[in-house]
Amino acid sequence: MTLPRTFQFTQGKLQDYVECQRRFQLRYVLMQPWPALITDRPSEFELNLHRGADLHRLAHQYARGIEPERLAGTIQDETLARWWQTFLRNPPADLPEAVRWAEIMLAAPLAGYRLVAKYDLIALNPGQRFVIVDWKTVSRQPRRSELAGRQQTLIYRYLAVEAGADLNEGEPPSAEQVEMVYWFATSGGATERFAYDAVQHENARAYLSSLIAQVAAHTEPVWPLTTDPGRCRFCNYRSLCERGVRAGFLDDFDGEGELDEDLIDLEQIAEVEF
Repeated sequence: MTLPRTFQFTQGKLQDYVECQRRFQLRYVLMQPWPALITDRPSEFELNLHRGADLHRLAHQYARGIEPERLAGTIQDETLARWWQTFLRNPPADLPEAVRWAEIMLAAPLAGYRLVAKYDLIALNPGQRFVIVDWKTVSRQPRRSELAGRQQTLIYRYLAVEAGADLNEGEPPSAEQVEMVYWFATSGGATERFAYDAVQHENARAYLSSLIAQVAAHTEPVWPLTTDPGRCRFCNYRSLCERGVRAGFLDDFDGEGELDEDLIDLEQIAEVEF
């Protein structure tokens, strides 16, 4: 079974692929349902996922001009309330003020397919700076080296250059104008910032083109499993792959801990009425 040309690549899908090709095949090619638990405390895990989605909803509505006090009045969860106060009191520093785009998607063709990204916030001064902000609610702030190696860091900056012209008064931003900022709710609003340049951009184009072509070239019935069995502890396909049956301990989980971008449809999330 091969990928249709209508298949859309995202950072989440490509992250799955680089971590485990078999997981990618099962999830996106075969669309195999397998309702195994991700962690040993599924209710708490799911609650954390939805807290993250709720913080994104609040940030989106705040960017649309709804008063923060009114948004705070909709919060019933103590942890979410704490994150929201962190968001208000310690936002990312030195963001462009001229134009703000919240919860916007950019896409561009690459290697015969469509590469898509959904951005939490883009702040820019047209023709000068183009800053991508991503709100993170992970329980443990990743090391900078981990963030640098993630598909999200690569793809979001790449697409900003390739598809950002309409947001930038019709001119694609130069790579040097682009920056990505991760903001961490659970670390008091700490940030990690990643600059960009033309060399990184051309390297990203070559790498992503090669990676997508590699995915599309698979013809074997069973794609290779990860060589790191530790990844299998938090994969819902582990029993199908005969890599164990017990879910991993939530306290050991160091993944994204956020709802997959394909599962978050902002049009389906209720907003505070004006």
